[in-house]
Formats: sequence, structure tokens, C-alpha cells
Amino acid sequence: MHFWAPAIDPAHPLECTQPERYVLKHLGHGAYLAVAPDGMGLAEVATPAEAHGFHTHEAALRAANELNHEGRGPIDVVKID
Repeated sequence: MHFWAPAIDPAHPLECTQPERYVLKHLGHGAYLAVAPDGMGLAEVATPAEAHGFHTHEAALRAANELNHEGRGPIDVVKID
């Protein structure tokens, strides 16, 4: 298995150095989550391309856990190819 690439800095995994993209999906509604146009909340969108992208799994997981803890879920993390 390949665990490291030159674009990934293993010393700073939470600093958006990984060439990956994750989005949040509201499992109850089947919609993806994006930042609302006013920048003050969340909006549901139909496709992952419209959703807010996270560059690390850890950052997406933190956001999903916080939303689930607030009772706004069930929210899951989806990796986009």
C-alpha cells in the first residue's frame, strides 16, 4: 500500500497538504452540505461538486461530529475521487 507521496507532509497532516477531497452528506435528506451564500450557515445542495470541500479526512470528521453532536445529523463524511 502507498502511504506517502511528496505532496503529503506526514508531520503536518491537518494543514491541508493531502491531495484529497471530502464532503459532508446529510444521510436523512440525501443532500450534501455547503456554506450558505450569506456565509453564516449551512445549505443543502444536490451534488458533491456544489458541497464544501475539506482537504483532510480529520477536518471533515470534526465538522461531521460537531453537527451530529448538535443534533443536526445524521451527517457522514464522503470521499470524492
